[in-house]
Amino acid sequence: MSRNAKINTLLLVIVAALAVFPLVLGLGDHKEEPFAGADAEAETAITEIAPDYEPWFSPLYEPPSGEVESALFALQAALGAGVLAYYFGLRKGRRQGEARAATAAPGDASRPAVSSDGPAA
Repeated sequence: MSRNAKINTLLLVIVAALAVFPLVLGLGDHKEEPFAGADAEAETAITEIAPDYEPWFSPLYEPPSGEVESALFALQAALGAGVLAYYFGLRKGRRQGEARAATAAPGDASRPAVSSDGPAA
C-alpha cells in the first residue's frame, strides 16, 4: 500500500469515527432534539439569558418545514462544493498544461505546429 493510500485510509477512518462516536457515546440523549444545530442552541441560550430579547430582523424567507430547510442547506453546500471543485480542478489542469509546455522542446514533433492561419495540416 502506498503512502498516499495509507494517509487516505487513515483520514477516512477518522471521519467515520467523528460521525459514529457521538451516536455510540449517546451524546445529546438528554435533549429533545439532540442534533438540532448551532442556531437552535443559540436561540435557546438567548431566551434563557434574556427572555424579553427581540430579534433585530426576521428572515427574508421562512421555509415551510424543516425538511425544506435541510434540502436548501444541502443544495447550498453542494453548489459551494461544486464551485470549489471546479476552481481547484481548473488550477490543477493549468499547472499540468504549463508543465507539459515547459518540458516539450520548441521544435518537438509531438506538438502540432500552429501558425497564424490555424493548426498545421
